[in-house]
Amino acid sequence: MRKPLLALSLLAAGAFFACAPTKPLATVPQVDLGRFMGDWYVQGHIPVGSEADAYNGVESYALGEDGRILTSYVFRDGSFDGDLETLEPVGFVKNRETNAEWGMRIIWPFKAQYLITHLDEEYTETIIARARRDYAWIMTRDQVISEERFERLVQRLGEMGYDLTEVRRVPQRWPDSEHPVTEAGGDLARFTRAK
Repeated sequence: MRKPLLALSLLAAGAFFACAPTKPLATVPQVDLGRFMGDWYVQGHIPVGSEADAYNGVESYALGEDGRILTSYVFRDGSFDGDLETLEPVGFVKNRETNAEWGMRIIWPFKAQYLITHLDEEYTETIIARARRDYAWIMTRDQVISEERFERLVQRLGEMGYDLTEVRRVPQRWPDSEHPVTEAGGDLARFTRAK
């Protein structure tokens, strides 16, 4: 029997927040927040517990009026026909010079480290990492990517000091008519925290 998502999230968050950062990890020099907003398809991850068996994972961002990053992470649990699960953490930009270092609040009042360590010039692919090299997310604007492109992005994680045996490829299959993601992305109305 599957444990409730909230319980798994709380257990994972305990480990997520309890560990202090270790070796520094370089971020990208500059992030245009407006361009970064919208939908990102999670192609691979070293997951937090609640998303360990995610399918069709999509992380979406919208810039709130107060500067917060409203976030919605929606995925199917366990299969392409699994239940839709939604997490809605809130991001806070910590480094305003680069916009590449955020604190991501999953459970109040704690903010987990969120580092944008790779972002191509076209804003079509990104890697989110942490200094402890314990969690990571590989995301693209494309719904499905080639094995070659995925492996290239995984190798970037390896260059950052990650253990690549822990990386899981997130299955993506589209269209998914019940999934709330839209091609437009970044629509504040999709985020319950915006209301």
